[in-house]
Amino acid sequence: MRGKIAGRIGALFYQCAEVNGWYIEEMNINKDHIHMLVQVTPDVSVSKVVQYFKGGSSRVIRQEYPELEEFLWGDSLWADGYFAETVGIVQEEMVKRYIREQTSSMPEG
Repeated sequence: MRGKIAGRIGALFYQCAEVNGWYIEEMNINKDHIHMLVQVTPDVSVSKVVQYFKGGSSRVIRQEYPELEEFLWGDSLWADGYFAETVGIVQEEMVKRYIREQTSSMPEG
């Protein structure tokens, strides 16, 4: 994910978080994956959060960038898997730093 597509995915993720009352503490979009630290309420399952981020962004990106179709396998922009971990206050700064230090393909600005 690079350039305009990376920027659009970032915007869609922030929009999804705002609509659902979540807060993205940190996000870094890399070439083939995304690192995020997201605050959600305890009544929302992690799988539902991932479903909203990935499902909504996949639908929009596929509509707005139909030229990607030749590079995609199947009906989704994203791979099936994800990694999720809960963090406490002590760990939060370490996770934020880790995310910030990942090589980013997000456009500057």
